Amino acid sequence: MANYMTKTAVAATAASVMAMTASMASADTWRYAFEEAIDEVQGIFAQKFKEEIEANSDHTVQLFPYGTLGESADTMEQAQAGILQFVDQSPGFTGSLIPEAQVFFVPYLLPQDTEALGEFFRTSKAINEMFPELYAEQGLELLVMFPEGEVCMTTQEPVTGPPDLNEVKFRVMTNPLLVESYKAFGATPTPLPWGEVYGALQTGIIQGQENPMFFIESTKMYEVTEVITCAGHNNFTTAVMANQDFYDGLSEDEQQMIDDAMDVAFEHIIDYQKGLHEESIEKIKAAKPEMQVNVLTEEERTPFIEAAADVEATFLEMTGESGAAILEQMKADLEAVTN
Repeated sequence: MANYMTKTAVAATAASVMAMTASMASADTWRYAFEEAIDEVQGIFAQKFKEEIEANSDHTVQLFPYGTLGESADTMEQAQAGILQFVDQSPGFTGSLIPEAQVFFVPYLLPQDTEALGEFFRTSKAINEMFPELYAEQGLELLVMFPEGEVCMTTQEPVTGPPDLNEVKFRVMTNPLLVESYKAFGATPTPLPWGEVYGALQTGIIQGQENPMFFIESTKMYEVTEVITCAGHNNFTTAVMANQDFYDGLSEDEQQMIDDAMDVAFEHIIDYQKGLHEESIEKIKAAKPEMQVNVLTEEERTPFIEAAADVEATFLEMTGESGAAILEQMKADLEAVTN
């Protein structure tokens, strides 16, 4: 598990960033925070974006991996306040801010086929036309959304169906719909900030969590759990945003440069992830040969798929007409790339 900064150090770093912002009339250093380590998927994306911006302008992009400026809630506040120019944050954390973004946690909505998934994120009207308006209401310019890989569960005991999750305290992001998903799956959902998860698993406060395979491997979650279960229920999605006032204050040429850099980084990260899931499993098994990695059969997935219908209904209750419109459009967008 990564050694994250103390609260004092985080506060000091954030204060220095604020001071830097206040002293610069026209910032040529752009600050970009994300939720993972520099060598994880969001970090790889950020590095490619930085490379493109610095190759095509006089600007410098300063990267802040997870923990350097606090938890996800802290970096979102800093992005909205203009202390950060860019922030990469999963809808899992923005769900309370933008309820419709919770649609990405409706189980079995997104396909696991990587080619279809990539094309969906490239062409989706819901993502590229409808979501930007919702983010703008929160002072954020939505630049891109991209997938990070199939989400799998880690637990202490094997999971072949919802009964195996009964009374399992399962860590979830602070996202209302994800809480409802794991209730539907039979577990006891327990929202926790990411920085507390490894220790909570180690001490038995919780017994399970979910993440893409690369993240399970890189954060060594396998050290404190015994079984990985892939039920095909979701693919982790993240979103890169800019502070709206910052973006709107740029020239059209600079806005286009940012958009182009995001496009290059998107294609880079889609290509980077090819085979990453399988490579991560191999690394986990090499580090812990006794680790069980199970992929549920279609028959075993059926009860989870049936439970997903209740979660979708809950999403519609939470979000009303706007959520229904988003969900309908996403289904149409997905059908266009899968049929």
